[in-house]
Amino acid sequence: MDVSIIIINFRCSELIINCLHSIYTHTKKVSFEIIIVDNDPVNGDGESVRTAYPEVKWINMDYNAGFGRANNKGMAAATGKYFLLLNADTLLTNNIIDRCFDRMNSRPDIMALGALQHYADNTPMPFYRSFNEFRRTFFILPPGNTVDKIMHRLYPDPSHKDPQQYDWLVGAFIFTRREGYEKTGGFSEDFFMYGEDVEWSWRLGLLGKLCIFDDSTFIHLENKNPFRRTKISWINRFSTQMQVSNLLWIRKQYGVWSYLTLILHYISMIPVVYGWKIIHNLKTGSPVNDLDTQHIYLRKTKVLLRYFTRTLFLKKGMYKILEKENIDLLTSSQS
Repeated sequence: MDVSIIIINFRCSELIINCLHSIYTHTKKVSFEIIIVDNDPVNGDGESVRTAYPEVKWINMDYNAGFGRANNKGMAAATGKYFLLLNADTLLTNNIIDRCFDRMNSRPDIMALGALQHYADNTPMPFYRSFNEFRRTFFILPPGNTVDKIMHRLYPDPSHKDPQQYDWLVGAFIFTRREGYEKTGGFSEDFFMYGEDVEWSWRLGLLGKLCIFDDSTFIHLENKNPFRRTKISWINRFSTQMQVSNLLWIRKQYGVWSYLTLILHYISMIPVVYGWKIIHNLKTGSPVNDLDTQHIYLRKTKVLLRYFTRTLFLKKGMYKILEKENIDLLTSSQS
């Protein structure tokens, strides 16, 4: 078997059927198997997928295991020389799997390949090109050239000799050698959602290059989930679950001090964001008017602090926020 394609289902059978259609339409050269891991077999409507594509291998999880654990389950059952981890809400528009297979065969220096994401209208989707580019966004600082220069000096972009080499690959499309899974053990199972692809990319990158070629593209529809960020602002740019996972990644990859720096930063910004808004309000009316964004930031920071001890000491277990901690969902319908 050339390629094992692993897809996670969570109540998105229609998306999977469309995704599978695109795979069969555009993949002609390589032999492949498709493994679907269902994180919600009771409500996931898997029967419609199995009816349309009876040849797929189907694995039911006993609980919503999240992205990393479910993919690990699929990779453990895979028989291919290469693995492709593919989101359910994706569509292939060309023979990208065939070309990834050829490139991996001809480039032993590459451990894994990614692809450029496009929106449904086929326009490019922006993405972070390095670990440090991503890390710089974690700091809530006033925009401006001086601040940007300082942050770039503290967290510089890498310089790779290979122009196609990147620090990390987006989890929606990761084409890796089997040994990438076997030597790393796959995703860290502490992550529930978000951050796991960044952390695994770091460990994959220790084994070989991670590359993205300009002619490798796919459509990512970005299926809705209850952990998506809402009411996005300069100080609320991440969802609650996303930032819990991001901080776990920082702790695992960069250590205690990098993690503590961010936690102290978020705490110290609480009086700053309130003070700035109150001063601004004094010019127009009541000083305590329209503080919803600040309140959301405070509530999210409190959630991050609930995971402080666990993250600091890297306690094992899935870092999935509770329903009452999902501030984005709780505030999404508030005016």
